Amino acid sequence: MGHIRNYSIGDVVARFKTMQGYNVLHPMGWDAFGMPAENAAIQHGTQPAEWTRRNIANMKAQQKRLGTSYDWQREVTTCNPDYYRWTEWMFLLMYKRGLAYKKKAPVNWCPSCQTVLANEQVIDGECWRCGTPVAKKDLEQWFFKITDYAERLLEDLSLLGGWPERVRVMQENWIGKSVGATVTFPLPGHKEGITVFTTRQDTLYGVTFMVLAPEHPLVMELVKGTEREEAVRAFVEKCRQQSEIARTAQDTEKEGLDLGVYCINPLNGEQVPVWVANYVLLEYGTGAVMGVPAHDQRDFEFAKKYGFPIRVVIQPEGEELDPARMTAAYAEPGVLVNSGPFNGLPNLEAQQKIGAYLEEKGWGRRTVTYRLRDWLVSRQRYWGAPIPIIYCPQCGTVPVPEEDLPVLLPENVKFDPGVISPLAHVPEFVNTTCPKCGRPARRETDTMDTFICSSWYYYRYADPKNAAAPFGKDAVEAWLPVDQYIGGIEHAVLHLLYSRFFTKVLYDAGLVSNVEPFTNLLTQGMVIKDGAKMSKSKGNVVSPDDIFAKYGADTARLFILFAAPPDKDLDWSDQGVEGAWRFLGRVWRLVMSNKEVFGQKGDGGGELARSDRDLRRKVHATLKKVTEDV
Repeated sequence: MGHIRNYSIGDVVARFKTMQGYNVLHPMGWDAFGMPAENAAIQHGTQPAEWTRRNIANMKAQQKRLGTSYDWQREVTTCNPDYYRWTEWMFLLMYKRGLAYKKKAPVNWCPSCQTVLANEQVIDGECWRCGTPVAKKDLEQWFFKITDYAERLLEDLSLLGGWPERVRVMQENWIGKSVGATVTFPLPGHKEGITVFTTRQDTLYGVTFMVLAPEHPLVMELVKGTEREEAVRAFVEKCRQQSEIARTAQDTEKEGLDLGVYCINPLNGEQVPVWVANYVLLEYGTGAVMGVPAHDQRDFEFAKKYGFPIRVVIQPEGEELDPARMTAAYAEPGVLVNSGPFNGLPNLEAQQKIGAYLEEKGWGRRTVTYRLRDWLVSRQRYWGAPIPIIYCPQCGTVPVPEEDLPVLLPENVKFDPGVISPLAHVPEFVNTTCPKCGRPARRETDTMDTFICSSWYYYRYADPKNAAAPFGKDAVEAWLPVDQYIGGIEHAVLHLLYSRFFTKVLYDAGLVSNVEPFTNLLTQGMVIKDGAKMSKSKGNVVSPDDIFAKYGADTARLFILFAAPPDKDLDWSDQGVEGAWRFLGRVWRLVMSNKEVFGQKGDGGGELARSDRDLRRKVHATLKKVTEDV
């Protein structure tokens, strides 16, 4: 019923705008690739294509029974070749513009689902779908360089006045702009030092230890051949089994191991012990954190546990902190102490001066970084759009020529367990010829993240039958950007962010003239039953077919629209459905018992009786209120 709520709200807007005289594009499509469909098909012993198309037919029948005003002539299905041909084209666009690249990266791996998981899909170290403990694997992966657009994605949030503030804040936090400095701490006996990023260069004189992420490439290099190597390797593996969310949680115990080496603080020349710690992540910053326990709470807890010195370098006005009596880190403004030539400076002023000093000495530079990381887009699954890349022993990585698209996904495959995509076991898919040299070559066997399919579909709606391009510019100019988008809050930092990224890439390529995809956004609330969101996995789903059969589609629509404001959660109530059904029955009986009156025409003139004037006034007031509310 959560889907029914979304569809019903959208249908109200579409019908309302049509009645106001607007040209309304109200399309429907199917985001049909992905892990849920593949897992369900495997579980039921059928092919994902067959399973998916059967479910599409069922859902389409439900929607038609619901009476939604969709333009079915514009229907798109992402798992059909006439659509994913252009998804592959979008990948090639990214590749040609230097925005698609491949590298080895540690990923969350579910052994049961046999696929990578996003960080958001790992809950307490387990797969969000099946509950299996998640492991880390190093795999060759394709990425999109969304980080190249970080600043524009952040700045253009100001253009989205029709979006809920909550969503804009979520995207701002997800992009996570930080202004600070990168500083390199030399490692005696090593060619390269340890580079850190910090927003608190005013605390550099307070560094008493250095911690590296378990995945940092220096960790095993620094202990190689030493008595510490085995213990460090075991610690690294233990950390890799934990989710990033668990490792960085406030209540997670901070753990670490001494690597037995020292780096040098460039500002004061002190030796700083280097450790590996579970609370440092390779994906954030540089994967190394300078420990300033007097002025960072995590560092304070780590120092207390392992006995590192605590050196105060920022004193609050009119107060003197004593490290021996501190019970928590001091992270507020103050004046620098124990900081060499910068003593006495307000710490905010010192940040700028120390940044300039680092650049002058060649020890570092003022830097802007983002929490946002490049988008990992390859999946070790079958049911997804093929990645249009060929590997040739002679020519290397070669993109599939546009005229050879689509790379067709075979629809009969074996689902053997293992890291390699099932496509790797389909010789007629894997084996091909290099488009450059004509020699034998092999296709990429990973498939694309399904968020790629859904990051551009709204453009295809404007021109769904175009066989020569993903869309025509004239058609897009007529309809885009989308005036009203309706979707759940769970898409705030995934689909909605990716769609904004795609739109900016298309804009830069000269294919569209809008810089944002969606002008107005409504995040509808969830449908709650028995205290939890309706979900098949929780066994609390109400079938739309059952409601239609017992009460009719009008009752379903009325209840779903009446029971709660669109942006609030809706508590499912069987009694509420029954009440909506009874109300519609009363309306029906009222109309039918007075159908002769409704069929009469007024004389169009003369003075209205008082009761008629009151009724006319009430009708107009109601129309005004409904218009304003919608």
